[in-house]
Amino acid sequence: MPSSVIASYQYDAVAHQLKVIFLSGMVYVYKNVPESVYTKMKNSISKGKFLNNYIKGKFEFTKLDQ
Repeated sequence: MPSSVIASYQYDAVAHQLKVIFLSGMVYVYKNVPESVYTKMKNSISKGKFLNNYIKGKFEFTKLDQ
């Protein structure tokens, strides 16, 4: 999963939350993300572009302190 902006990501299927850890160290948790959206992100070639186009601005999020 090489990405120029995303270090890693995890999906909680029970809570429907997508946790994204950026290379900068920032961590965001996107809420109420359907599993189908996570699956499409997982299968996308560019995780960063997918995040920008289909997740940012569309799902409520919380920024976690590191």
